[in-house]
Amino acid sequence: MMTAYVRNGAGLRAQAIQPAEPVPVDAVWLDLSSPDADERHAASVWIGAPVPSGEDIGAIETSERLYETQGALVMTAVLPLIVRDPDPMVSTLKIVATPERIVTIRHSETRSVDLAARRLSAGMVQGATGIDILFALLDAIADRAADVIEEASAEFDAISSAVFGQGIDSRKAASYKATIKRIGEIGLKVARMHESCASLERLFVYLTLHAKTLRLTSAQRGQCKALGRDIRSVREHANALDAKLNFLLDATVGLVNLEQNQIIKIFSVLAVVFLPPTLIASIYGMNFEGMPELTWTYGYPFSIAIMIASVLVTFLYFRWKKLL
Repeated sequence: MMTAYVRNGAGLRAQAIQPAEPVPVDAVWLDLSSPDADERHAASVWIGAPVPSGEDIGAIETSERLYETQGALVMTAVLPLIVRDPDPMVSTLKIVATPERIVTIRHSETRSVDLAARRLSAGMVQGATGIDILFALLDAIADRAADVIEEASAEFDAISSAVFGQGIDSRKAASYKATIKRIGEIGLKVARMHESCASLERLFVYLTLHAKTLRLTSAQRGQCKALGRDIRSVREHANALDAKLNFLLDATVGLVNLEQNQIIKIFSVLAVVFLPPTLIASIYGMNFEGMPELTWTYGYPFSIAIMIASVLVTFLYFRWKKLL
């Protein structure tokens, strides 16, 4: 699918391009979503530089993620895909930029691109050149990265309140299991954001070093450096959240151990409480001929009474020592 964004007053207007339909001459941005070979070829002709294929988008090497070709910069950003899923994934966004035009290639729904498109369509971004669109897109990506970390931080605060606010006695094994699982899910989100921030930091450094290719002004270079600082701040926030998640996980596991120790203590105390009556029953169960209690009329109730008394004495002792 190919969408062209053409100038429309103070903003841009989205126009879907059908197969074999030419790209509008006044288009400044082509957004390719899971493009086929014909759409990539049309985009390459329009921007005057090769548009990478899906195989290129999956490249890991930095040299293949960031490079210059035929007067255009080709840059790859790793972005969070679905942050609310239990196992959030990441998606790659390929950007082919020239001073006047820009092409984006993606193979999944990316909120940053949609956010930038809405801002540009509403006229919230001044200018309508490829560079203006590029910085609007990068600004949306930085904003989205900050939103993801803030969402993860809010989830962490909610779990912390649940773990430490309800008290040990009200916690159950099932809730501990759910809490540990939720901590792991937040950890996955933060790990994905580390990967995303690393790619974005490289992208901003590369863009700053190759500012002449896109004829960036000093103000635009400063904006690029500011976006890089924003991403570093997001990464530092992610590092701090990592440390807090590890602490919360250790604390939750510690509470689980406390609950298990409490259960073991109860069984241990019960074993000690019933040890005296067991000893008494064992003594009178030996059935020696020289045991007068065996022929005593009140021998049976007497043995029951002293067994009950031994249980009560042991129980009251442990209660006095606050072991029960």
